[in-house]
Amino acid sequence: MIRSALILLLIWPVAVFAQSEAAVEARAAAAELESASALLDDADSARDRVKALTETIQAFEKGLGAMRAGLRQVAINEAQLTQKLEARDGEVAQLLGVLQSIGGSPSPVSFLHPDGPTGTARAGMLLAELTPALNTRADALRRDLEDVQTLRTLQVDAKERLQKGLTEVQAARTSLNQAMANRTDLPIRFTEDPVRTAILIASTETLDGFASGLSEIVTDEVAPAPVNLDGQVGDLTLPVQGLLLRRAGEADAAGVKRPGIIVATRPRAIVTTPTAATIRYTGPLLDFGNVIILEPQADTLFVLAGLDVVYGTAGQVIAGGTPIGLMGGQTDGNDTTLSLGREGTGPDRSETLYIEVRQDNTPQDPSDWFRTDKDG
Repeated sequence: MIRSALILLLIWPVAVFAQSEAAVEARAAAAELESASALLDDADSARDRVKALTETIQAFEKGLGAMRAGLRQVAINEAQLTQKLEARDGEVAQLLGVLQSIGGSPSPVSFLHPDGPTGTARAGMLLAELTPALNTRADALRRDLEDVQTLRTLQVDAKERLQKGLTEVQAARTSLNQAMANRTDLPIRFTEDPVRTAILIASTETLDGFASGLSEIVTDEVAPAPVNLDGQVGDLTLPVQGLLLRRAGEADAAGVKRPGIIVATRPRAIVTTPTAATIRYTGPLLDFGNVIILEPQADTLFVLAGLDVVYGTAGQVIAGGTPIGLMGGQTDGNDTTLSLGREGTGPDRSETLYIEVRQDNTPQDPSDWFRTDKDG
């Protein structure tokens, strides 16, 4: 019986999650959030507060995303390890019984074999060979149990840090709203005519029609500084941290095909201009929700639709990386409730940003302009 139990335990695969990669990633994400907190403290005294707050929010979004991913994997590892240990309860009991039977009695009589000295010698040789293996399995069991405790503790700590980060990034967004409202240092390329704008919106039924009429709703236009995207096309950063959800020309759930791409983002994600540009329009448009149209160079337009908050007014010239709005959605305590599904699915990326590129009023594939192969 003892021998069969020992052989069974010898073939038990070692399940060592020891300080798993997920735990390391979660701790690294916590460090990113700490760095973002430091940026937030420095933003109040920064000379360019808008830029500092923008970098702070982006750092928080990156850190929070990493924290969610790490916390999700930690939860998966902890569940798998717990399930494995529960499935091995019987073998663990046998292991403990064997160890107790070996070390429970100091009397050498307990080690005598019924077959006499030869059997006793053989049994001793077997035990000598099995003892290191038993120690290895016992150590593996101890490490697994310690890992369960470590992962559970890490989950509690990470959720607390995640909640704190959510509170801090919301404070940064509020500060950014105020800073953008107070900003008066942006150069003006033209003045929008609100009456002509209203007439254009009322008289057009398509984005094509609206885009073609943009040049007619301005007054006092100043010749723009020369801007050229040569060398940047295909390497532009997405305006928002997110994942490509639908490519140009792909039908949505309603069967509608659009020439732009759709990026899945988290609620309240910050949206920035990928390059220096003139704001051509901001506000609601057709069925696109809140829209901002940027002109990075002559005869080229970036249309960004689906924002909740838009910054800036038509005619302003903005630098690359300038915040132009925030996505919608709610960010509250529920953000710390994580699905164990794949990152990028479920409620954590519930908002969508529509991006369209138009050149000479002809739609272009945004994937040819932006880097869409990675999280923006």
